[in-house]
Order: sequence, then C-alpha cells, then structure tokens
Amino acid sequence: MSVTPDVTVALHNRFFRELPELAARWQAEAAPDPRLLALNERLAAELGLDAAWLRSPDGLRFLVGNLVPSGAAPVAQAYAGHQFGGYVPRLGDGRALLLGELVDDDGRMRDIHLKGSGPTPFARAGDGLAAVGPMLREYVVSEAMHALGVPTTRSLAVVATGRPVQRETPLPGAVLTRVASSHLRVGTFQYAASTGDMDLLRRLADHAIARHHPRASDAERPYLALFDAVVAVQASLIARWMLIGFVHGVMNTDNMTISGETIDYGPCAFMEAYDPDTVFSSIDSWGRYAYGNQPPVAGWNLARFAETLLPLLSDDVEEAVALAEESFGAFRPTYDAVWSSGMRAKLGLSADVEARAVTPLVDELLVLLKKSRVDYTSFFRHLGQAARGDSEPARGLFVNLAGFDDWMSRWRALSPDAESMDRTNPVYIPRNHLVEEALTAATAGDLDPFERLLDAVTSPYERRPGLERYAGPAPEDFGAYQTFCGT
Repeated sequence: MSVTPDVTVALHNRFFRELPELAARWQAEAAPDPRLLALNERLAAELGLDAAWLRSPDGLRFLVGNLVPSGAAPVAQAYAGHQFGGYVPRLGDGRALLLGELVDDDGRMRDIHLKGSGPTPFARAGDGLAAVGPMLREYVVSEAMHALGVPTTRSLAVVATGRPVQRETPLPGAVLTRVASSHLRVGTFQYAASTGDMDLLRRLADHAIARHHPRASDAERPYLALFDAVVAVQASLIARWMLIGFVHGVMNTDNMTISGETIDYGPCAFMEAYDPDTVFSSIDSWGRYAYGNQPPVAGWNLARFAETLLPLLSDDVEEAVALAEESFGAFRPTYDAVWSSGMRAKLGLSADVEARAVTPLVDELLVLLKKSRVDYTSFFRHLGQAARGDSEPARGLFVNLAGFDDWMSRWRALSPDAESMDRTNPVYIPRNHLVEEALTAATAGDLDPFERLLDAVTSPYERRPGLERYAGPAPEDFGAYQTFCGT
C-alpha cells in the first residue's frame, strides 16, 4: 500500500474516529496486475470522481486499495450476527475494507468499500479474496436493483487483480469497489451490545442517528425513534423486494442495514415461476430465506435489533420491552402499505379504486400465478398489453383459462392504466441464465455478454429491439437454478 497526498479523492475516516472499538486498521493486499473490468461512470460523477483518472494506473490502484489518499484510514469493521438463526459473536469484514467516507455532489456521506481485498483479522481462516464472477454478479444485480428503484448499495468498479483465487478450480481474482450510505448493520449493534460497553452502544446509536435518521435526535426518546426509523425503512425495502420477485438468499442479521439499503449480493437471484417457496441458495435446505419468508425473517431480524437497544430505551427492562414491542407493531402495517401500493401500481389501478376491490384481486391472482407456474416478471408486462385489449400474451401463460378469464374481466372493469403499468413493471431483470452466461464468459475473458446484460437491466422499463432474449425466462434445458455462498 502507498499513501499519497496527490490523489484527488477526499476520504474521511469518521467511522474509525468515532467508533475505533468497532474497527481494525488494515490494508488491502497488493494486486500484482490490476485491470479494469467494469467502471460505473455515472456513479463516479455523482461521487465527484474523475472517471478518466479512475481508469489510470493510479486510479486502478486506488480502486483496489493499494493507493490510499492522505488522511484516509482503511479499516475492517467488526460485527456479529445471526446466521441462519444461529448467533455468531464475532464476524466482521473478513475480506472487505472500508477505505473511508466521501461526500458526494448532493452533500451525502457515502462509504467507499472494497470486497475481495485480502484477509483481515476477521477472516476466520478464509483467504479474503474474491473471484471475477461473484464480483461482477454483485455489480450487475446491485445496479439492476438501483434501476428498479430499490434502495441498495452501489457498484463503482470491478478490477481484476492478476492474482488467481483457488476455489474448486483456480479462478481469476477481482476486487469490487462498493458504495453505500454506510455499512452499519443489525450485526454491528449486536457486536457492540455484546461487549457490555454502554458508552460504545450509545455512541454507535448516536452515529447511526446522525448518519441515517437525524430526525430521531429531536424525538423525546431518540433511540426509540431510531428503532422506529429502521423498522420503517426495512419494511419498505422488503416489500419492494417482494414486488419485483427478488430473493436475497442470506438474510442474516449481519446482512440487514440500518440505512434500509440492500447489501451483500451473494446467493441472490430473481424468481421466475411464481412460488412463495422459491429458494436458490444451496445451503438453505429448509427454506428459511425463501421468497415468501422474507417479510417474517425481516421482522425476526428487527426483533434482534430491538434487543440490542433495550438498555438505551429505559433503565426498566419491562418498560423497554413494552416500548420496543409497541414500535415493532408498525412493521406489518408499513410493509402492507408499501406492498399494496406497489401491487396497485403493477395492476395499473388508480388510488381511487377502493382497497376492498383490489385486495381480493391481488390474492386471487397470486393463487393463479402459482398454480400455473407463471413467470412473474413477464406476466405483468403482458398484462399491460391486456389493458390495451390484447389479452392473449398474458392469457396464454395459464393452465386455468376460465379462472384467469374471470379474474381478467373483473380487473378490466376497474379501468387499468396501461401506460402507468409499463412505467412500473420491468421488461428486463437479471435473468438467472443470462447472469450465469455473462459470468462464465467474463471469467474466460469475454466481457461482451456482461456488458450487454448490464445495458439491458439498467434501463429496465423500455422495450428495445434486439434485446428480446433478455425479456423471457430461462429455457427449459437450463434446469433448476442453484446459487452458492460466495457466488
């Protein structure tokens, strides 16, 4: 690593200064032959970074953590977490580094964070490295999520390191440069609470309030207001996942942010045939993190967050529990409101249509979709055509034609707006077979499939000629899709 005053990147080290107990000073491993694979020039501009400089040798060294601006203090962050329900008291950034914080063009503080930069004190015997495929996966899926309007960490760049990574076979290594509002997690609070250091827990909560939920500081009970705010943003986030058929795959408490952004795109995937029991992760054999389980799991994670805050809510344990339980009661109504509003938009129904007419339609539709194993994303785009009078593309997806015809007649009677449906329902998502195709090619040195897929999914709502294969489900010979932690 080298430090230079000439780097035109002003990084702050606020997390390390305010919470040194939750950070280990560290440095990225040297990348022997850095080569740029993907650069998000729009995001770079938002961050006030010069894309031309980022493409330069010094810029590449910055993107892999080998050239650090003066004043920056790269750290590995400490956190705990419940992983598949089991508590692990010490996790932390095993292969990641927070380079520092940067103030973007809108005055917002954003983390600049590396993934795959080498082992840290939290590596737990891992090599701390990452392969090209998984880093490009996070890049394409996180940028697709951003284009779909879902709060998410962003991907600034993927840089090949020139170092092989040993998995089942040797693979080319890479580092992802990630951007987030912060990397504070439920697991961060679990770690701080486990130390028994009340001053540390209070400082962490104050840091989270200042960084993400500043209005909480004016509340009568600021730490209860912090919990209220996190409940609200997470309820909204999970509803948005459900509306687009996104399956996170590893909703451990260390993967739930305080900001309400989606984080850590490991064994994630998009559901095609609608089924609440959809699971992709190879290690989730009992379906804990299945598509339909995501709302209750988010609630379970928030309950663990509440437990960490109890000492800050009241000196009386019973009162603290009562306060947290009352606040937690807002999770389901908030989730339901975002979900219902989103489904109303997907069906093209205005706010004037009464909920008692919309709710049964939604419930019946989901039953029909499941029974016929209808492709979730394609259906809603085809339904937009039905709103214009061409019902066959949607109708042809169902086995129970009579059931769907009855449903459609009642839906059409509510005067759906086809134009608004097209602005809500994407044509293009990161289809699993296309993601795998792109990553396989990129691992072999061909980035064209990745770049074509990225182009499609980052402009998801406008149907474009030549992109027909990006709009449909996987061919039958693709088989059952499975993802793996680390992918």
